[in-house]
Amino acid sequence: MTRDELIKQLNAETKNERLAALIKLYDMHKIGEIPMPTTGINVNNHIHTTYSFSPYSPTKAVYLAWLSGLATAGIMDHDSIGGAKEFIEAAKIINFPITVGLECRCSFTGTPYEGKRVNNPDQVSVAYMAIHGIPHNKIDEVERFFTPYREKRNLRNRKMIDKLNKRLEPYGLSLDFDRDVLPLSQYNDGGSVTERHLMYALSAMLSDGDMQREFLLGMFKSYLIESVYVDADEELLSLSEFAAFCEKIGAIPTYPYLGDVGVSVTGDKKPQVFEDSFIDELLEYMKNIGIKAVAYMPARNSDAQLARIMELCKENDLFQICGEDINSPLQKFICEKIETPECRHLIDSAWALIGHEQASKDGISHGMFSPKTIARMPKLNERIKHYANYAKSLYKK
Repeated sequence: MTRDELIKQLNAETKNERLAALIKLYDMHKIGEIPMPTTGINVNNHIHTTYSFSPYSPTKAVYLAWLSGLATAGIMDHDSIGGAKEFIEAAKIINFPITVGLECRCSFTGTPYEGKRVNNPDQVSVAYMAIHGIPHNKIDEVERFFTPYREKRNLRNRKMIDKLNKRLEPYGLSLDFDRDVLPLSQYNDGGSVTERHLMYALSAMLSDGDMQREFLLGMFKSYLIESVYVDADEELLSLSEFAAFCEKIGAIPTYPYLGDVGVSVTGDKKPQVFEDSFIDELLEYMKNIGIKAVAYMPARNSDAQLARIMELCKENDLFQICGEDINSPLQKFICEKIETPECRHLIDSAWALIGHEQASKDGISHGMFSPKTIARMPKLNERIKHYANYAKSLYKK
């Protein structure tokens, strides 16, 4: 097979086909038939795969992240950890450091922020939350936990398709959830079906070209979804349930900061006000209920937003993580802003996440936020340095 054919195979139907293609590609790199990438210091801990919504299988995400020059990368899918084992296997093939996470939505009902738009463009009183640093021996437990939430999510997805079809009816168009939407997902293998799948199914119906589909997807996600959106309810965790589950598995409960949006760099968010007006109180509240970290997006936030969120994280002793999500071929894996002096600490954080995951293989008491570890190293910066150095030693960095 040629290089291009093998790269295409990275998105083959089965995991074994995808991993086999990666092995062949890596062999071509090792013998010099394809140049080895130049690995820099840049990191990314929030890469979506086909197990939520993305053009990249877990194997292809690992390969493209490595090829782009990233020093490390992390998988982060919605309500799904189905791609994590493949992500780990692919990374081992090319000796690439990775992290494992999952993104879900939590209800803010009953909190001081009920009725507010937090970081979710589609619904008030609901926020996206992230589970970072999942110990690899806890993947099966995470899968069992989130399976019923994906099932409940699909009940709502079907209701949204019904609403969308009512809008399409005058034009002689209709979508079938089982025929047009499910095949776009990895649902039968532990993946989730998101609102993006619904909008992409419509884009695919209206266009044959990949770029046109991406354009239509952005437009539909920004301006059409709100007219057919059905509020999430039963598929949501409460914040206390979220924090308790993270503690049980030894992972790091994280709040993904969005910030008020002006111009969306990915074209899928319209200008909108989010949590900036109450971010001070929100982060203090998060800390008090057991949230340990904040993830944010250097390329998407203004310098003023970044300076403020960094300062608030320091005040509240919250771990800072790069949350620059990747789910579109229009996005680059490399975020140059991370290499600026203001954001360089996010590089150490990524390595600390790797160290946390590797150490937790011997038990969650060895994790970065366990009571045992905190008693030994009370200062967050001390723990970050310790776990980052441990990870780098494992990969001889």
